[in-house]
Amino acid sequence: MAIDTFHGVFPYLVSPVSETGEVKSDVLAQLCDDLIKAGVHGLTPLGSTGEFAYLTWPQRRRIVEIVVKAAKKRVPVVAGVAATTIADGVFQAREMEQLGCDGILAILEAYFPVTDEGVFAYFKALAEAVTLPVVLYTNPNFQRSDLSLPVIDRLSHIPNVRYIKDASFNTGRLLSIINRVGGRMKVFSASAHIPACVMLIGGVGWMAGPACLIPRHSVELYEVCHRGDWQRAMELQRSLWAFNQAFAKYNLAACIKGGLQLQGYDVGAPLPPQAPLSPEGIEELRDALAAVNALPNAGSVQTEAKKSRQRTVKLRA
Repeated sequence: MAIDTFHGVFPYLVSPVSETGEVKSDVLAQLCDDLIKAGVHGLTPLGSTGEFAYLTWPQRRRIVEIVVKAAKKRVPVVAGVAATTIADGVFQAREMEQLGCDGILAILEAYFPVTDEGVFAYFKALAEAVTLPVVLYTNPNFQRSDLSLPVIDRLSHIPNVRYIKDASFNTGRLLSIINRVGGRMKVFSASAHIPACVMLIGGVGWMAGPACLIPRHSVELYEVCHRGDWQRAMELQRSLWAFNQAFAKYNLAACIKGGLQLQGYDVGAPLPPQAPLSPEGIEELRDALAAVNALPNAGSVQTEAKKSRQRTVKLRA
């Protein structure tokens, strides 16, 4: 796919893994297919919602294989690459390109602090290891070493470093990035931001876990922002705010997996030692989903998924 085609809604996919450690391929493939039918513009396995930090390399690789196969080139697949060393990051990036991904989401994990020069060297090496477009991911709430504005500026001059997703809770920082990098790099909103506001200041879309649960609403929000209907955008944004409140209160992967379970997807619980969503969290999420008609009996995207599975059962019978 062309280097400048990433825009719109890219759900951060969950990683359905059984208690024995096997990836639930049928569940993940069905989720990908349903999200594409709901109108999302891309898929992102191995983001934060995908629990990349808790997965083995064979599990990561298998997840990406399933997503690429399920996407069938209908939408771009931008896979997360997260490592503590340059050598491992380069290895993963090259593997993702070989698997058929359309881009990589570059994440730096760190135990000890890394200097700006080290941060720059890591992302530069990943970008130069592949021909794919690169999305930089910055989340200072979880990362030991973050991308500073000067480093982002330097990285924006590397031809295939074309996008950034900033989850710093600081929309002003996003505006600073946009002003600093000019047209060299495009910005995606994170779930921690208000997507409508990010797109108002020049963002090109929304990369986030909540879109797994509310893909049609997320796509509609993007579309009304894209055409400049800001009044309708804020109406939609306010109706979706309950999800952000839940995610701020509970574990992110537990929230998304718990919501998908409510919608009928057997994605399992977050990987231990993470705890599953509490009964209180489940009810809060159930209320949020019901309020936007995103439960199976409310005409959500999962209704079509249910019908599809029923047809499959009949054919097998």
